[in-house]
Amino acid sequence: MGGFDEKAYLVAKQLKPGDDPYREHAFNLQESDRLGSERAIRDTRHYRCASLNFDTDLPSTSIIITFHNEARSTLLRTVKSVLMRSPPSLIQEIILIDDFSSDPDDCQLLSQIPKVRCLRNGRREGLIRSRVRGANTASAAILTFLDSHCEVNADWLQPMIQRVKEDHTRVVSPIIDVISLDNFAYLAASADLRGGFDWSLHFKWEQIPIEQKMARSDPTQPIRTPVIAGGIFVMDKSWFNHLGQYDTHMDIWGGENFELSFRVWMCGGSLEILPCSRVGHVFRKRHPYDFPEGNALTYIKNTRRAAEVWMDEYKQYYYSARPSAQGKAFGSITDRLTLRRKLNCKPFRWYMENVYPELRYKFKYLTQCLQNHSLSFTFYPDFAQNVQTCLIIFTTFTFLLLLLPVLRTLCGQKYVDTLNSSVSFLTIEALGERRPPPRLISGPPRGPPHPRSPPKFNHFFLIPFPTNPENFIQICP
Repeated sequence: MGGFDEKAYLVAKQLKPGDDPYREHAFNLQESDRLGSERAIRDTRHYRCASLNFDTDLPSTSIIITFHNEARSTLLRTVKSVLMRSPPSLIQEIILIDDFSSDPDDCQLLSQIPKVRCLRNGRREGLIRSRVRGANTASAAILTFLDSHCEVNADWLQPMIQRVKEDHTRVVSPIIDVISLDNFAYLAASADLRGGFDWSLHFKWEQIPIEQKMARSDPTQPIRTPVIAGGIFVMDKSWFNHLGQYDTHMDIWGGENFELSFRVWMCGGSLEILPCSRVGHVFRKRHPYDFPEGNALTYIKNTRRAAEVWMDEYKQYYYSARPSAQGKAFGSITDRLTLRRKLNCKPFRWYMENVYPELRYKFKYLTQCLQNHSLSFTFYPDFAQNVQTCLIIFTTFTFLLLLLPVLRTLCGQKYVDTLNSSVSFLTIEALGERRPPPRLISGPPRGPPHPRSPPKFNHFFLIPFPTNPENFIQICP
C-alpha cells in the first residue's frame, strides 16, 4: 500500500467512548470501525455468473468517488474493496473528490495508496459538480461512478465494462446489495428489481414487469430499467461528454439520476442493471450533512429542473404530485433546452410509451367550470382490473366539466349522447385518430376504490380511454 499508514489513518478518527455512534454519519460508526478495511463478503451472484466469459482486452476505467465528511473506515473499505476485487489491468485510477470536508487529510492521506488520486474542492460543490470535476480529470475511456460507503463484490467490474465496450451508448449499473447501517451485515438484494419512480420524482425499486421477466430465459441477462438509482454506474466517457455530462446547476444531491436517466433514454442510449455485477451500499435513513438551502428545497429545485427540461406536458403530473414545487426558483434552463434540441432527443411521450409504460396516472383535482364554481373529480387507473385504463368521474353536479386525454392529431369527431333527464347532452371532442365513441355508462355509484371518496354522487360515468394521455382538454356542457 505504498507509504500509507492504515492503522494511524483509522485510529485518528475512531469513535470516542461515550459518543453516539450514529450521530455524525447516520450509521453505526463503532461497528464500521470494528470491521477494519478488509473483510470477506458472500458472493451474492447467481451461480451461472461464474461461468461467464469476458473479452481479454477490456478497456480500463477511472473510478470516481465523491464524498463530504465520510467516515474514514467506510471510505477506506470502499477503496480497498475496489483494489482487492477488480482485475488490476481494469483500474486505471481511483479519483477521490473531497467535497470540502472538514479534515483535508481524510482524502490526502489516501493518495499514498497506489492508483489513488485526491482532488479537494475549495468550497462545497455537492455530488453533481464534484462528479463532473472527476470526469473531466479522468484519463480512462470508461467512467465508473461509485459512492463512498460501498463494498464491491466478486467480479463486479467486468460485466459492466463488457456491456459498455459492446455498445458505448449503454449506461449500466450493478444490482445494489444492502449493507446494514446497524451491524454492517452484507445482505443480498433481489435480482428481480429495476429502478422506477412516481410522479413526484421519488425513486423506488420495483418488480420487473411480468412480460419482461418471462422474456428473460437466462438469469444473467441484463435488465432494462427506466431509471437508475444514480450512485453506482459505468458509462463511456465520450458518451457522457456528448450527452452533456450532468446538469451542473443542480445543487448538492437529488434528482440528478432522473435527469441523466431521461437524457440517456431520450437521446439515443439505454439503461441496464446487470445481475452478474453486485455492489453493497450502506443505505441511510437521513442525510448526515447539511444542504445550504435545506434538503427539501434543494430536491425540489433539482427535480423541477429535470421536469421542466425533459418531461414536456407530462410535467403537469409532477406539479400535481408535488404542489409545493410551484413557484420555487430553479434557475435558468436555457442551456439544457439548447442541449436537448442539439441532440435531437425524443419527446417524453416516447419515453412513456417505450421505456416506462407502467407508470400510471392517479390524481385528485379541484377545478372550476363556467357554469359551476366548484367541481371535484378523481382519476383512477385500471378500474376493476380492466386492461384498458379508465377514467371514472364522480360528480355532485348536473353540469359536468370533463377532462379527456387528447392525442396529437385533431380528428374533429364529436360524440353526442343523451345520459338522462338532468343532463340532456354531453359533447366530447375527440382529438387523435378516429376511434369508436366512448362507452358511457350511467347508473348508481359503486364507490371509488379510494379511501377519500366524495360524500355523495348524482351521476356515475365509466369512460374507457387510451393509456398514456399527453394532456387534457376541458369541455363544459
